[in-house]
Amino acid sequence: MKLTVAYGIGLLFETGIAISGMANPAKVINFFDVKGFWDPSLAFVMGGALLVTFIGYRAAFGLGAPLLETQFSLPTKSDLDFHLVGGSALFGIGWGIAGFCPGGALPALGTGNWNVLIFVSALVVGIWVVKWLQHVSSRSAPIEA
Repeated sequence: MKLTVAYGIGLLFETGIAISGMANPAKVINFFDVKGFWDPSLAFVMGGALLVTFIGYRAAFGLGAPLLETQFSLPTKSDLDFHLVGGSALFGIGWGIAGFCPGGALPALGTGNWNVLIFVSALVVGIWVVKWLQHVSSRSAPIEA
């Protein structure tokens, strides 16, 4: 049941991305082109997403517990570190250069555009490299008593 709900939510998200035009890298790149063909539609999509998220979180937390779990699973880490800042910067740079974020690239895979396939392939390879580096660094870290 949880997998079906997760699939449905992902499908709804990706449909919204496709309908809003955010699967088109030109929309994203034009948002960052403030001196040229600036397109503010990305700001409206983000604003709408923030509003829906705000209302959704308020409604969900009002229930007391999730519908398909025993408790909410929220992040507990609140400090800024190199991994968070570096990963965010890398994400933003890649988004600005390619015009894709992972959420917009996945529905764009259906277009058959090679640029999308290259981006998603690079994304997957990047995830594997980071996981491998984390594994290697955790094996070589000194054991603390």
